[in-house]
Amino acid sequence: MNIRIGNGYDIHRLVPDRPLILGGVTIPHHLGLLGHSDADALTHAIMDGMLGALSLGDIGHYFPPSDPKWSGADSLLLLQQVDELIQAKGWQVGNIDCVIIAEQPKMKPHLKTMQEKIAHTLHINLDQVGIKATTNEKLGPVGRQEGIAVYTVVLLVKS
Repeated sequence: MNIRIGNGYDIHRLVPDRPLILGGVTIPHHLGLLGHSDADALTHAIMDGMLGALSLGDIGHYFPPSDPKWSGADSLLLLQQVDELIQAKGWQVGNIDCVIIAEQPKMKPHLKTMQEKIAHTLHINLDQVGIKATTNEKLGPVGRQEGIAVYTVVLLVKS
C-alpha cells in the first residue's frame, strides 16, 4: 500500500491569561487555549492524523502531559518531530485538510499564515495544506465559546 489516511481531532478549553495559538500563529484574543504545551489544537490534530495514518498512537504517547519537559512546548517543534518519525518509516505528507471550529475570534485573517507555518515546518508546498474555519452556530461548548475544536485528515504517501 502506497498511501495511508489518518484523521485527527483536538479540542482545548478557552481561558483567560493564556495566548491563543493555532497553527503556530498567536492570535489576538482575550482568551487563550488551556493545555500542557502551547495548546495549539490545530497542530495537535495534524500530529494525531499523521500518527494515526501509520497506527502509531496519538501525541499523548510521544509527548505526555505528565512529563514536565513538554510544559509550554512549541507545538510546531513537536510537529517537526512527528514528521521526522514518519519520514524515518518511509512516509511523507501528501496533503493535510483541516477545519477549525470557533465562534470567536474570526480565523479568516490568520489562515494563510497558519498554512505557511505548517507547510514550512513540514517542508511541503502551501497547496498541500488546507485550513478552513467555521463556527458551531452557537451550539455546544464550542458554540458557547468555551473552547476551540479542530478536525483534520492527513494523507501520507510512501517516500
